[in-house]
Amino acid sequence: MATIYLFRHGQTFYNAKKIFTGWKNARLTELGILQAKNMGLLLKDKTINVAYRSHLVRTRDTLDQVLKYHPECREIIIDDRILERSYGKLEGCSHQVTIRKYGQEQFDLWHRDFFTRPPAGESYADVEIRVQKFVDDLKRLYSGKNINIAISAHGNSIRLFRKIIENATIEETVSWIIPYDKYLEYEI
Repeated sequence: MATIYLFRHGQTFYNAKKIFTGWKNARLTELGILQAKNMGLLLKDKTINVAYRSHLVRTRDTLDQVLKYHPECREIIIDDRILERSYGKLEGCSHQVTIRKYGQEQFDLWHRDFFTRPPAGESYADVEIRVQKFVDDLKRLYSGKNINIAISAHGNSIRLFRKIIENATIEETVSWIIPYDKYLEYEI
């Protein structure tokens, strides 16, 4: 049976300042680097054969810290189906400025409603479609194989990955806080 170790990249400067990041490349803070190193320590006694990440630097830098302990991992795959949710025109805008400009109710819809898209961005429902294709491919490629897979992903792609794998409700999905310092383990 294949085992997946799914984890969020470390904190970025945008995360720390509560700025919509989305598809922008944001570097890890000092805390984010420490979180990535700690994730490496959490997973150091596991075997990792294959690793996935998005093209964004924050997933690369986090995965690099994890793979320091895994010379057995010979394949790193960049797959943007696990890319963060696009916040469209909100990317680079602070939460506080967005609330002042559009109001708390609109902010809440853009930030946590499952079906509402930010201007020129994606809804959670949109992200679920691409993450579902990623999960389907993982199952097709690895189900029943003795292989361990590390996935360095983003908070919102992890949110939808969990929804799919755990068969969770929309209400559960939008309520989750995805931590920087824990990994999720699944068997497929």
